[in-house]
Amino acid sequence: MSTVGVAADKESGIAVVTLDRPGRLNSVDLEMAAELSRVWRELRVEDGIRAVVLTGAGERAFCTGIDRDVVVPQPSSPYMQDDPLLTIGPKANDLWKPVVAAVRGAACGGAFYLLGECDFLVADPSAVFFDPHTSYGMVSAYESMLMAARMPYGEVARMMLMGTAERLSARRALEIGLVSEVTEEGGALAAAVRCATAIAAYPADGVQGTVRALWAAREAALAQAFAQAPHLIALGNLPAGGQAELFAGRRREFRVR
Repeated sequence: MSTVGVAADKESGIAVVTLDRPGRLNSVDLEMAAELSRVWRELRVEDGIRAVVLTGAGERAFCTGIDRDVVVPQPSSPYMQDDPLLTIGPKANDLWKPVVAAVRGAACGGAFYLLGECDFLVADPSAVFFDPHTSYGMVSAYESMLMAARMPYGEVARMMLMGTAERLSARRALEIGLVSEVTEEGGALAAAVRCATAIAAYPADGVQGTVRALWAAREAALAQAFAQAPHLIALGNLPAGGQAELFAGRRREFRVR
């Protein structure tokens, strides 16, 4: 059963890519990671598709990061790390067609690997953003680096350091520029499709060149930051057993701001 749905409309020139594990809050397992990479690379060569919308199935979550049941063996060296989420985004797969995210419900942790590589975000009023890494004894490295390129430093620092104690509301995300629009309830997908349809009507080369230029303004800094991530994670993460213990005893209370 596919974990990523793709609905392509050659007439409008857009494709809607849906993370389809609602029973697991659209968390990413190894199958979904591989499927996402495949989907982005297939869309590269589909000339009839000129813009993409990325969303999550169900009402509870856009994506909650990597599935806690996924086991990824890690080399002992801090200079090497096998992170399956590094290849799930469109830019990581050399896709320079614009990607608009439609966010409903929770977007947290590894979801930022995807949102960090979308060109802009549209949010439902139910959308909330947070990063649980520090609460569970883990370094937020790639997630923090990607969001630091989208948000004011103080805002991303607060979100990452507050962990599970606080969630960023759609309204606040709009105020700080993380999202470009907050729609009426249930309207994020339709709004994102509307934007993508308008963009898809323009000459593709100019649009894709603009996407590439925008990313060029960010990628040098991200490449330098990403080079430090593996050993920061190796130095700062609790052992897996300690993380699991904190996760099992996690508090359910949180504040939305």
